[in-house]
Amino acid sequence: MTLTVPPPRVPPSVEPAGDARGEPGDGWARWYERELGWTTAGGAPVRLLTGLRFDVLVVPAVAGHAALRRVGPTGPVALMGLRMSLLVAPGSAEELPGLLDWLEWGGVALSLTGLGAGGRITAPPPPGRPAEPGAASWLRPPRPSRELDEAPVLPAFSGFGSRRADAPDLVRLVDAVATECHRARLARARAGLFHDEPVAQPLAFS
Repeated sequence: MTLTVPPPRVPPSVEPAGDARGEPGDGWARWYERELGWTTAGGAPVRLLTGLRFDVLVVPAVAGHAALRRVGPTGPVALMGLRMSLLVAPGSAEELPGLLDWLEWGGVALSLTGLGAGGRITAPPPPGRPAEPGAASWLRPPRPSRELDEAPVLPAFSGFGSRRADAPDLVRLVDAVATECHRARLARARAGLFHDEPVAQPLAFS
């Protein structure tokens, strides 16, 4: 007689697919919502909504890396392919066009975009999880707080003149990013790599 052995039961300790420690899905969304208090758009890939807990400055990665070396500590920073997303305080995207004018960058073609209310970015894997090459990943990951009301310190316009070392004020960050975007564009032109392409104007989604 042939005996049929039932398959082993999955221990309760094993997390289902889609957990923050596994594949992207509802588990990742729950991690961002529970640990950081960030609003997400579920599904795969999970997306983080901007304009609520944070806005985002999107820049070419080469310019972003150079700017980070200049300004030191910042808020969370994500990479995706050749683009870098710097998380800044809510409302910063709306201030960006006027701030660029004030810094005398108005009218200069910069690949610098602000994402505010109504925008979204692809969520990198939660800190500690590997990312596929070219996929979204954390360069400077957010640190969960014990209190959801205690959001990560983000560069803000109100921090102008602040001596806090955990993040630069928005003015200094935008000036550094704009400078490096311009330098990267000039370097591409000198190397003959410049192509006609749409200029990403600073936008504030509302």
